[in-house]
This record gives sequence, C-alpha cells and structure tokens, in this order.
Amino acid sequence: MSVALILAAKGHDVTTTQPHRTLQEAAAVLAERGIGAVIVTGGNSEVLGILSERDIVRAIGRHGAGALQDPVSKYMTSKVVTTQMDEAIDQVMELMTAGRFRHLPVIHNGRLAGVVSIGDVVKHRLDAMDAEHRAMREYIASA
Repeated sequence: MSVALILAAKGHDVTTTQPHRTLQEAAAVLAERGIGAVIVTGGNSEVLGILSERDIVRAIGRHGAGALQDPVSKYMTSKVVTTQMDEAIDQVMELMTAGRFRHLPVIHNGRLAGVVSIGDVVKHRLDAMDAEHRAMREYIASA
C-alpha cells in the first residue's frame, strides 16, 4: 500500500501560504480550514517550508504575541522532509514517528501533489487491519 492510495481517498488539495505572510494570517488559515499545517511555497510553487500549529505556539511562547506579526519564513521549518506517491505507508509512518512530525508533503514529478498527516496514515492502517480481520473471519466461517 502506498501514499497514492491515501491521496486517492482524501484528495490532492494542499493549503499553501507565502513566506512573507504573517504568523497571524497563517494561524487564521489553519483555524478556518481546520488543519494543522500549511505548506510555504515560492513563486514557482516550489516547497520552501512548512508551518505547523506547533511552530506558531513555539513562536508565541518564545517571543510573545508580537511574533504573530512576524513573517512565516522566520518560524517555518525550511528543511522539509517529503515523500513520493509510491512510498509505502509503513515507511511513511516510520519516517513521521522518527522525525516527530505530523504532516508530510507529497512530491510527484517534482511538484507538490498533496499532504498526508499522521491521522491519514493511522486511519488507512486501521481500515486495512479491519479489512484483514473481516476477511479472516469470513475465511474461518466458511471452512
């Protein structure tokens, strides 16, 4: 099972922002859309960074409420870990757990193709386990 299966189910929509936007603007987008992270892109839609709720909370915790007027680029994670459409879901889960992050941009043919969250990965794994469980019960019942 691959990342492509998750994106096929959830869609390829990605919420982005630009590096010059303020943390307050980014926080408003996160709240409005009910999401936990936004991808920071440049003029050619290249991935420059990622900004999560955690990044915003840390910025406010360290610098006070004034940080909300600072640009996203000051607090975003610029060394973004990404994945590919054909990456195995188990590998993605390990990568996210080891890196301690909850959102992973998906790159396909050099372009941003979607984002998977740890919630997406866990949901997919639980659905797969449930399907295996049902198949096993049907197999045993038919024997």
